[in-house]
Amino acid sequence: MSDILHYDVVVIGAGPAGYVAAIRCSQLGLNTACVDKWFDDKGNHHPGGTCLNAGCIPSKALLESSEHYHLLNQELQDHGIHVEKVRLDIGQMMAHKEQVVSKLTRGISQLLKANQVSLYQGHACLMAENKIKITHPANETAQWLQAENVILAPGSESMQIPVAEIDHAFIVDSSDALAFSEVPRSLGIIGAGVIGLELGSVWSRLGAEVTLLEAQDQFLTMADENISKLALSQFKKSGLKVMLGARVTETNVIKKGKKQHVSVRYQKNNQDEELTVDKLLVAVGRVPLSDQLISPEVDLLFDENGFIDVDKHCRTNLPNIYAIGDAVRGPMLAHKGSEEGMAVAETIAGNPVTINLELIPSVIYTLPEIAWVGKTENMLITQGIEYKSGVFPFAANGRAVAVHNSVGQVKILSDAATDQILGVHIIGPSASELIAQAVIAMEFQGSAEDLARTTFAHPTLSEAVHEAALACDKRAIHMINR
Repeated sequence: MSDILHYDVVVIGAGPAGYVAAIRCSQLGLNTACVDKWFDDKGNHHPGGTCLNAGCIPSKALLESSEHYHLLNQELQDHGIHVEKVRLDIGQMMAHKEQVVSKLTRGISQLLKANQVSLYQGHACLMAENKIKITHPANETAQWLQAENVILAPGSESMQIPVAEIDHAFIVDSSDALAFSEVPRSLGIIGAGVIGLELGSVWSRLGAEVTLLEAQDQFLTMADENISKLALSQFKKSGLKVMLGARVTETNVIKKGKKQHVSVRYQKNNQDEELTVDKLLVAVGRVPLSDQLISPEVDLLFDENGFIDVDKHCRTNLPNIYAIGDAVRGPMLAHKGSEEGMAVAETIAGNPVTINLELIPSVIYTLPEIAWVGKTENMLITQGIEYKSGVFPFAANGRAVAVHNSVGQVKILSDAATDQILGVHIIGPSASELIAQAVIAMEFQGSAEDLARTTFAHPTLSEAVHEAALACDKRAIHMINR
């Protein structure tokens, strides 16, 4: 064993949970190191985890690019702008995506350095006595660290299913679908959740015929039912073919001459059906990435779903060992992991902090965007909570109509007795930005009346939030109250 370097804190993983935790620990005066194993195909180190390298950031870059292409082809003529001979350059689009990723991952390295966090490259394994063994893919010699406190932030990986084994060529995962060299003529997607909808939207706008096979009978069950119904209608209008209650039973890559395609057999309404596509994306969710994270002698406790078991302060069953992000309970969202990272840093420094998992906003970055926080209407009914509902459509919002993006609505649910906001659900333009207003109000236990009495600038999309709050008491101004 080589010389062991000692730290107050060692963070394993430099995704949104890990690098934020490391920076905040250092800001609090703790001698901190961060170990990360993400390398690109050329062997270059790229901190940032799945989010920056193969998730949130590259997918948003492609969503934006595909929206521009869609606008040129479908929307601009309504503004009196006519463009001829629009040409799609997938190579340049992918290069732009990689430039965005590279810029942000370099930025993380610079932030860690500026905050005096020691960054180590390689795979980290937690050993006994809080020792960490680091192995680099290009170097057989291991490095060793030891820390008073260890924060586990290993992230997650795509879930795989036996009926559709990923070959990274024809049956692919989300990382592969972010790097196609050409637009497939047809794309099948197993799973109509966030990942499936976002990547399906990208390739549909660019010209692929996209079919999503969703095993559940209801669409977007985690969202409010009114929002999910409107979303399904809009996605179908945009060209996405969403098959609900379709359970995939078998997949095969078929070769005919020089061409290959994927045959997908599925059951729907007790009938066997078949779909033939050029590419098949498996997007059925993600699972914690805990492979070789700990050595056999470390008795770390996991729950029945494979997540690291933690308390409200993200403490594990082992002294001074914490876990955050996708590897623990709660939504698998980058912003949730980041907040946990900051909270754990404060806890280690002697200022115990918790985050409210009930108020973590969720967003789907499709067109239209979908965002929500808090309880859905069905939850309130199931829990027997009396509530008021205020809904305002973007079709009655001046800014939305002016920018020709008026599909959708804002829905606010508040307690019937206290008027405290219990849930906010948005589908429409800039929903990902507007939802922050709801989160702030709810963090301060605000009421619909608080929003109703707040002055919103005109003309803005935010006015839809204001009007929905007014609608909770049937006081909306720019629509007929029913």
